[in-house]
Amino acid sequence: MKRVLVLLFGLDSYAIFFATFLYAIGFVGNLVVPKSIDSGTEESLPLALGVDVVLLGLFAVQHSIMARPAFKKWWTQFVPQAIERSIFVLVASGILILMYWLWKPIPAVIWHVENEFAKWVLYGVFAAGWLIVLVSTFLIDHFDLFGVRQVVLYFRNKPYEHISFRAPGLYRFVRHPIMLGFIIAFWATPHMTAGHLLFAFATTAYILIAIQLEERDLVTYYGDAYRKYKQQVGMLFPWRSNNK
Repeated sequence: MKRVLVLLFGLDSYAIFFATFLYAIGFVGNLVVPKSIDSGTEESLPLALGVDVVLLGLFAVQHSIMARPAFKKWWTQFVPQAIERSIFVLVASGILILMYWLWKPIPAVIWHVENEFAKWVLYGVFAAGWLIVLVSTFLIDHFDLFGVRQVVLYFRNKPYEHISFRAPGLYRFVRHPIMLGFIIAFWATPHMTAGHLLFAFATTAYILIAIQLEERDLVTYYGDAYRKYKQQVGMLFPWRSNNK
C-alpha cells in the first residue's frame, strides 16, 4: 500500500509540475492563459515591486535550500527518499502557481517592436528557448529530474541508482542548456514591460548564482570527470573547444 501511495504522489506531483510548466510559457509570453506577466489589475509601483520581488525571492530561496545535498540529507530523515524529489517539484510548482496568481503587472514599456517580421522572429526565439529547456531535460533523463523514476523504482521494489555523469546532445556544447533556454525564453519578447524586465533580470541573476552552487555540488559528486567537463565546455555559451 505504501508503494502505491508513493507512486501516486510522485505521478500527481509530476502532473502538477507539467501543467505549471505549460502555464509558464503562456504567463511569460502573454499567450492564451487568463493571467500573464502583463495582465491583471495595475497597482502602485511600490506595491507591485514589493509583491513581485517577494514572489521571485520565495522561488529563489526554495530552490537554493531544497536543492542542496545537506538539506536533502536532513530532509530524508523525515520523508521517504523516493519522494524527496517529488516534494521538491511539488513545492516549486506551488510557488509558481502563487506567482501566477499574485504577480502584479508593471506596464511601463521598455521596448515594443512594431515590425511584423521582427516580432515573429522574436516569438520564434521565445519558442526555441522553451524547446531547448524541454529537450535538455530529456537528454539527461526528464523523469529522473522530476521525481518520476524514483517513485516508479520504489513501486517496483528496485533500488534507486544515481545516473552516471554524461554530456549528450546540447550538453556537449554548453554545460547548462536548460538554464540557457530559460534565459532565452525570458528575454525574447517583442513587448518588454517594466514588470517583464524585472522578471527577466531577477531570474537571470538567480540562474547565474544557482549555476555556481550547482556546479560546486557537481564537482563534489562527480569529481575529476566534472572538472574536466568544465574545462572543455562553456557554461552557457559554446566558446570553448570540446576537443581540449
